Amino acid sequence: MTGPAAADARDTVPAGHTGASCRTEVEGSAVTAYCHNPYPRTDRVRLHVECARWWDVDADSAPVEVPPTAYVELGERCWKEVRAAWISHDPLPAPGS
Repeated sequence: MTGPAAADARDTVPAGHTGASCRTEVEGSAVTAYCHNPYPRTDRVRLHVECARWWDVDADSAPVEVPPTAYVELGERCWKEVRAAWISHDPLPAPGS
């Protein structure tokens, strides 16, 4: 992650996680997450953005499924500065589970 919110980047990964690997970048008030899933199990990811100003609305992306070997980009923004940005993961059950 780059920019002023770089110290506040979080990738909330469940214990034993074998899903998408994500990184985030902050450019001004825009946040972009880049996720790649090298594992054989689909991972569902969401980008969460906390804005610095009390009146600025925080943003959460819709959940996006990242199938095996797939790559996705997610984007959200604040009106002004970004305080923090992170990715949450919700691994889907393995086929036949």
